[in-house]
This record gives sequence, structure tokens and C-alpha cells, in this order.
Amino acid sequence: MNPPYLYRSILRAVFIAAVIIVSALSLYYLSKVTYPFIIGLMIAFFLNPLVNFLERKVRIPRFLAVLISLILIFSIFAGLITLLIAEIVSGAEYFARVVPHHLVTLIDFIEELIASRLIPFYNQITGIFNNLDAGQQDTIMANIQNVGAHIGTTVGNFVQTFFENIPNILSWFPNAATVLIFSLLATFFISKDWYRLYALGSRIMPNRAKSSGATVFADLKKALFGFIKAQATLISITTVIILIGLLILRVDYAITIALVAGLVDIIPYLGTGAIFVPWIIFEIIAGEMSLAIGLGILYIVVLVQRQVMEPKILSSNIGLDPLATLISLFVGFKLIGFLGLIAGPVTLVILTTLHRANVFRDLWSFIKGNDDEKRTPQ
Repeated sequence: MNPPYLYRSILRAVFIAAVIIVSALSLYYLSKVTYPFIIGLMIAFFLNPLVNFLERKVRIPRFLAVLISLILIFSIFAGLITLLIAEIVSGAEYFARVVPHHLVTLIDFIEELIASRLIPFYNQITGIFNNLDAGQQDTIMANIQNVGAHIGTTVGNFVQTFFENIPNILSWFPNAATVLIFSLLATFFISKDWYRLYALGSRIMPNRAKSSGATVFADLKKALFGFIKAQATLISITTVIILIGLLILRVDYAITIALVAGLVDIIPYLGTGAIFVPWIIFEIIAGEMSLAIGLGILYIVVLVQRQVMEPKILSSNIGLDPLATLISLFVGFKLIGFLGLIAGPVTLVILTTLHRANVFRDLWSFIKGNDDEKRTPQ
């Protein structure tokens, strides 16, 4: 490549990098003031198939189809929340009956632990401390005082921060109500004018970007619904396995516990461990070793099936290679923690979609300046 073409390529690469950075920063800062409308756009995107069905098959006006869809979806959510609250109340009544017995068992365990373990250990430490010289005793006491002061400062800062944040927590509720109202209004108007807005965007976009954008949008839509389907499949499998295991172990309220554990399984990395690990520890303290062992085996089964099936189900529903999906899960977790288990596959989907739409090839051709080289006589 000649030096003029090299300089042009460098300038084009810098220009593309600058456009990407400025666009990302603009989207980031704009999203802070437009997030209710972004939420509305996402809800409208998911509602669009239902709205289209009501409009085309049932033959009702689109604005009415949007209204019915919103009422239907929120009625389902309200029903699920009501069912969950009813189960929580029922579970609370059950715990009110059984917790006092377990609390007595826990207190007896702590008393026995103090009497048989902690008091002899304290006497042993006291004997060793009394045999030290005065300088060593002063050093140990000073270190203990420093640790106590540090703990007291940390606890005091935590309590102070907690009470200082109470006004912010209380102010969150009216803000959340405002965001909800604006999001619902945005959903209604965006969904009602969905195809008009789509046509407006198509007229604004260049033809070359329009073809690539259509491919990217179609692939992302397929991958997004595939990701949701994969997560729903994994949660359903986890819920069924836990339900079967709890029924075998003859645990009370097995259905409620299985449903809650399935919902908790959405939490990255922690998942069902947030329920099973404290439960197993409590059963060990309470002396129910057989139930604790059974719960431990059930938790291991759930954990293994999740780790084995997650890459396979994600890859089959999203259309990615299982190894690439596994790598994206690991890299995402290492880079940004728990959220990386979701962001990793999503980023891989976006990169794969852009590659299929030949976006990277077009950018590379623009950087190299192939069109200029073709037009220039050699």
C-alpha cells in the first residue's frame, strides 16, 4: 500500500473509532434522561407480536389492540404477584408454627457450643496470655483495641449511611411511579405508531445501512427471543428437578419452595444456592442430618445440570457454538462479575450478528479504501 493510501487508512480508522466512542458516550448520557422511553420501546417490542395478532386476526383497531395487550399483560403480572403474596402469607403462617421449635433447638446448640468449646478455649487463651510478659500483653491489648475501634467505626459508618439513605429510598417510590406512568404512555404511543415510526427510520437511514441494519435487527430479534426462551427452559428444568426432589424428601410446601427457587435461579452465579446453602446449614444445626444430606444431593444435581445444560441450551436457541458460549460466560463473569454471565452471551450475539451482516467487512473495506484504489489508475 502506498503512503498516501496508508495515511488515508489511518485517518479512516481514527474516524471510525471516534464515531463509535462519541456514539457510545452520547447514548450513555442520553439514556439517563430518556430511559422511561427506552423501557417503553422495549415493552412495545415484546408486545408487538400480540398487538399484530389482535389487529390482523381479531380485526380490531391498532390502538385498541395495544390497550388490550397492555391490560392483559399487566393483569397476568398482577395475578402472579397476588399468587406469590398468597403463598408468602401461607408460608409465613407455616413458619410461625415451626420456627419457635427450631429456634429452641438453635439456642440449645449455641449453649452447648459455648459450654463445651468456647469456654475451655477462652480459659486456654487466658492462661497463655497471663504467662506473657508485660510488653507482649500491652501489645496484644493495643491490637485488640485497634480492631475494636475499627469495627466500631465501620458499624457506625454503616448505620449512619443507612439512615442517611432512608430519604433517598423513600423518594424512590414516587420517582418509580413517575417512570412507570411515562413508560406505559411511551409503550402505548410507540406500539400504536410502530410501523409509521419504522417507515420514518427507514427513510432516514441510507440504503446501504438499511440493508445491513435490517439483517442485524432480524438476527438480534431472533437471538433475543432465543435467549429468553433458553432462560425460561433452564428455569423450568430447575423448578421441576427441585419439585421432584422435595417431593421425594417429603418437604412441606414443596411447590412453593420449587417456584421460589426457580425464580431465584435467575440471579447470576448465586442461583438456587441462595436458598439451599442456608437451608442445609440450618438443618445440620437442627440435627436433621438425613434431610440436610438429601438437600445437599439435590443442590448438587441442580448445580451440575445447570452448568452442563446452560451452554448447550443457550447455543441451540441463540445459534452460537457451545464452546464460544462457554467462553463468553467465563469472560463476562471475569470482567464485570455476575452481570457478565448475561452480558457475555449478549455481546457475543451482537458481534456474531454484525459479522453475519458483513458490517466488519464493510468497515475494513472503508478503512483500506478499496473503492478509491479501484477508481485510481494503477
